[in-house]
Amino acid sequence: MSTLALAVRDSSTMLRRNLLHARRYPSLTLNLLLTPVMLLLLFVYIFGDAMSAGIGGGDRSAYIAYLVPGILLMTIGSTTIGTAVSVSNDMTEGIIARFRTMAIHRGSVLVGHVVGSVLQAVMSVVLVGAVGLAIGFRPVDATPLEWLAAFGLLVLFALALTWIAVGMGLVSPNAEAASNNAMPLIFLPLISSTFVPVHSMPGWFQPIAEYQPFTPAIETLRGLLLGTGIGNNGWIALAWCLGLTVLGYRWSTATFNRDPK
Repeated sequence: MSTLALAVRDSSTMLRRNLLHARRYPSLTLNLLLTPVMLLLLFVYIFGDAMSAGIGGGDRSAYIAYLVPGILLMTIGSTTIGTAVSVSNDMTEGIIARFRTMAIHRGSVLVGHVVGSVLQAVMSVVLVGAVGLAIGFRPVDATPLEWLAAFGLLVLFALALTWIAVGMGLVSPNAEAASNNAMPLIFLPLISSTFVPVHSMPGWFQPIAEYQPFTPAIETLRGLLLGTGIGNNGWIALAWCLGLTVLGYRWSTATFNRDPK
């Protein structure tokens, strides 16, 4: 059997292992998923009228259209925290030491975590998107090609954040530290254009909100689904995704391949 075939076989085994863990212990995924859903419902039904007036939309439906794309990206950030915790648990509970002694492809452990996390992130996005549709989100003008591009952006963004989360899990001494280290993945969407436009923020704060990964991805997703202007945000979002993927991959593999002390 070729090296590639062995890598695919072992990665598939590790993927099944991680999906089984997620199925048996769904509490972490549910807790992380509830955060964006509750924020979506809170900002729509409690602050919706005031926020829609603030962005010039005039009614709550306009704010739902503005909010949902940002919440979808926030959902990805939330679910990848579970990846950091899962990787940290593997590193601290001794299972990785056992894997190192077995005749399996070394990178399959990380690949299983990454693919499993991306699948969970996509399923979480679908669920949150269904909630958005239920409360009035209507991207009726999006073409099939734009839907496909939006889905591709979400998958690529999930892949990028997952590799970063894997690296955070590998360098964390325990699951609690991994959860804390991954908190920026939830915090950054809060200071992006998820809830209000960047131009409505204080002048000193606008560069912080604008030049971070979530804002260009959110604006690109809005443009694809709602027909708003994308400008340079599409290229910037793509550059962030590719850059974070490469950085997370190199960080994770270098840390994982380092000989244990």
